[in-house]
Amino acid sequence: MIYQVLSWSCALGGLAAFLYKAPAALRQRTDPALIALCLYFLCSSLSFVVELDQIRTHINALLHHPNITTLLCQALVVVLTAAQQVVLVHWSHPPPRARLLARRRMLGFGAALAVLAVLFFFVNTPTREGTAEVTVALNMENPRYALYFALYLAVCAVGQIGAVRMSLRYARIAHRPWLRRGMRAVTAGGTLILGYCLVRYVEIAGMRLGFDNPWSWLYWTTGSVGSLLQVFGWTVPSWGPKLSAAARWWGEYRAYRQLAPLWWALYRASPQIALAAPPSRWADVLPPRDLRYRLYRRVIEIRDGQLALRPWLDPDAAGREAARTGVASEGPSTAYEALLLRHALRARRDGAPAVGEDASFAHAEHRDLDAEIRWLTEVARCFVAPRAPTPLPERPPPLPR
Repeated sequence: MIYQVLSWSCALGGLAAFLYKAPAALRQRTDPALIALCLYFLCSSLSFVVELDQIRTHINALLHHPNITTLLCQALVVVLTAAQQVVLVHWSHPPPRARLLARRRMLGFGAALAVLAVLFFFVNTPTREGTAEVTVALNMENPRYALYFALYLAVCAVGQIGAVRMSLRYARIAHRPWLRRGMRAVTAGGTLILGYCLVRYVEIAGMRLGFDNPWSWLYWTTGSVGSLLQVFGWTVPSWGPKLSAAARWWGEYRAYRQLAPLWWALYRASPQIALAAPPSRWADVLPPRDLRYRLYRRVIEIRDGQLALRPWLDPDAAGREAARTGVASEGPSTAYEALLLRHALRARRDGAPAVGEDASFAHAEHRDLDAEIRWLTEVARCFVAPRAPTPLPERPPPLPR
């Protein structure tokens, strides 16, 4: 069951990655790295599709060969390994050097694929049939097929060693964070695929020596998870920044909404602070088109509203209220700043006389907008949900005389 789930996941993941990158490849047909990357995704998907139990029997019957899907899968793996090498050399070397190295790798893997095809059809044709999960193990009892499969594993291992080495090197020099994450995922995936090769070699040796391999389930786990990690690593540099932008937008919208109660309270007291007020509080729920600018304006207008309240700010009266409610008034405190705001707004609303403009809000000094937003959102939270007054202790009963 898990084998089938992983196989379908890898098939669909590779197909989704191919469809995601294919439009860019059609627009940039002179980019060999992008074309090779699309070929890698397509071959990765097809290598799992042809071995799905729901499909492989129909392909075998159509091509009149009992295990032709085994060769098709292995050929696709060799091609995708070569395509992966082409991508990495074009990313890691100048164009003239990259073209030379890519040509050498394609010739090398092409020759290896031709040798494997000849061995499969004319020397080591597998005859025993079964599900995709067990067909290779059933035919490894044939020593010639075991030797053929060991050669195939060597081709895969050589390609993955090169991929791990180059992707790890590129991860160290890449400047974009999502590109570094992607190359690390490719490295981890290649390492797991090397683990797949090792498990298969142990299986071959155990079968030849008459020992059962208790970890045989590891081969499809490491191979499938490694393939998924590599597909993820090759695509995440494209869609990862969009994910970061979406998370940043959501954080800014949350801050915009968290500041709304404080902003509206100050706006009602001093309407002149707003350049363009929304028509209603319900309309303010809708995210504005220029969210970053509107959030910046909201911060500035809140600070302008504080300045407008300075004539009604009485630190002594606010300090007494802070002592009564248990709010610390020493040093920068979001709870104390919220208390000062509530006290000044209440004094202005009740028509209290202005006490002067010498007092100010003792807020923390921030050098960047993000820190200011974090501070004010916490002030707004304390403004909406003030700390409840600390109850006075009950007077103990008098001692008996």
